[in-house]
Amino acid sequence: MQTKLHQWAAGDPGRRFNDLFNLVCHPDFLAVVWERVSGNKGARTPGVDRVIPWFISEPTEVADFLGATRELLRSREFAPLPVRERLIPKTGQPGKFRRLGIPSARDRLVQASLVLVLEPIFEADFKPVSYGFRPKRRAQDAIAEIHYYGTGSRSYEWVFEADIAACFDELSHSAILGRVRHRVGDKRVLSLVKSFLKAGVMSEAGQYQGTVAGTPQGGLCAAAHKPPYEQRWVMRSVGLLGLVGAWPGIERCA
Repeated sequence: MQTKLHQWAAGDPGRRFNDLFNLVCHPDFLAVVWERVSGNKGARTPGVDRVIPWFISEPTEVADFLGATRELLRSREFAPLPVRERLIPKTGQPGKFRRLGIPSARDRLVQASLVLVLEPIFEADFKPVSYGFRPKRRAQDAIAEIHYYGTGSRSYEWVFEADIAACFDELSHSAILGRVRHRVGDKRVLSLVKSFLKAGVMSEAGQYQGTVAGTPQGGLCAAAHKPPYEQRWVMRSVGLLGLVGAWPGIERCA
């Protein structure tokens, strides 16, 4: 099904998908993503629900959990819980922390199913030179491309590295949803994405914080929310005194 979604999206860049919700809550999709959720490194860490995914392992427990989640989705009664905030010290930067958001067990399941459905569609819109947050791609691939273009007859002379400050914290919800609507016409899926964006954060001090912008790092959908920004010519917006304008082919980015 993922292969079909990708082929349809790649074959028609203007196509909008109107019946995706049934895939998100399909028993086969939920079963596949639960194997991934319960088997990853974070499976032993609970969210605000204090449910540890790794402990839901018996076949009957898994069947009950997936079945209950599916019914909540189909009845439109599913509502994500706030993510549990955890502050991680930044390496080499004393006193500075990175905020991670840990979703509840059920929220991870639904997020992972959303990613399984939406990823092949949005993958069709990425350019080959983009490596961030994409399946079967990693930072080492971007480094290898830098080496490739910096040697031999290609002989690129400049590598420009830039970072967007607090990127995840400042993402516009309206911009994200607007970009998703270009490809997704299923209002039930759009509603799910919006509900995750607006779920809020439970701080380490136990205080609830609403989210008017941004998406917590650590959730499975965090990377999926980045496509609206990933393909921009970022360097054209930072005012480099014409440096970028001198090389119109500088759109190679990781």
